[in-house]
Amino acid sequence: MDQQTRLPLSGITVISLEQAIAAPLASRHLADWGARVIKIERPGKGDFCRDYDYVMNGMSSQFAWTNRSKESLALDVKSEEGQRVLDALLPQADVFLQNLAPGAAKRLGLDAATLVERFPRLIACDISGYGSGGPYSEKKAYDLLVQCEAGFLSVNGTQEAPAKCGIAVVDTATGMYIVNGVLMALFNRERTGKGMAFEVSLFDSMTEWMSYPAYYTEGAGKPLVRTGTRHATIAPYGPFRCGDGRVVFFGIQNAREWDALCARVLDDAALAADPRFCTNPQRMQNRDALEALIEQKFEKYSAEQVLQRLDAAAIANANMNTVETFLEHPQLHARHRVQKVGSPNGPLTSFLPAITIPGVTPVMGDIPAVGEHTEAILGELGLRQKVSS
Repeated sequence: MDQQTRLPLSGITVISLEQAIAAPLASRHLADWGARVIKIERPGKGDFCRDYDYVMNGMSSQFAWTNRSKESLALDVKSEEGQRVLDALLPQADVFLQNLAPGAAKRLGLDAATLVERFPRLIACDISGYGSGGPYSEKKAYDLLVQCEAGFLSVNGTQEAPAKCGIAVVDTATGMYIVNGVLMALFNRERTGKGMAFEVSLFDSMTEWMSYPAYYTEGAGKPLVRTGTRHATIAPYGPFRCGDGRVVFFGIQNAREWDALCARVLDDAALAADPRFCTNPQRMQNRDALEALIEQKFEKYSAEQVLQRLDAAAIANANMNTVETFLEHPQLHARHRVQKVGSPNGPLTSFLPAITIPGVTPVMGDIPAVGEHTEAILGELGLRQKVSS
């Protein structure tokens, strides 16, 4: 059995009418594991994510992240010719994803419910900002705006000011829930022979990720306090300055680790029984005093020495890396997690998907140019002479 047929999603065809991040990220994850992904783009400039920046040899960094291993079909889905292509393409699809503006897919007959009614074995997903129904169903949504609506900014940042997440956390969460839904639907189809229509929204995805602060706020009768780089409810957990001026991070999760920190890292076993610090609620109540004491103990050590002592005591810890130092991280390179993929602008850096399957190599295919595969796909459908991109 060759590599391609061993891939978990080989033989699955995904049609994705996609733009921006959430849907393209989901379809790229499916492509990683063998699915054929046909990305439908606007003729001309294509997915507007291509123009977010031009820092990767003239390509968008976000587009490069979310679009490897796909085929690009340039198609005006509102035109008669576009509809003819879709009518020929959809019967061959296993999965259809779309994240058009609110209401647009339904007007075109491309919403999940309509498509699964037409093609009963199809798995179709509608991706939106706020989901169907409710007062926000027609409201446009982007990552930062949903961070705001879901309360994320209220728990992220410092006491002085909220901060948005530095990565597209809402889009990433949504993309992973789309993948989750597709895989569940494929498994269900194996058992029942029936497809599935489902939806994933950015707001619902972030609601799941905001569950802990929501439950805490409801239970405590007060919101979590923004704590910057410290943990909001566990101490000690966060940044600590060492004698050489560098900062290290570590976290204590249980009584055993607290005892080990005091005895083996701070050289003060008696501190573990100090009534100000012997339980986590007490440590939180007296956190400023505790952190000052720890940094006083660390004054005689360099950051590297502190990290070594924490490792020896089996206490989780970390360097505060920059993105530049992350790109050179020894764990990335020792495990060969960084590869190059092709693009219209030459080879670009790419990271392997997070799942590792022994004996199976994920697809790390090229990032397509707009409409690069249009003629080939139309040829497969017998439409080459009828439709142009």
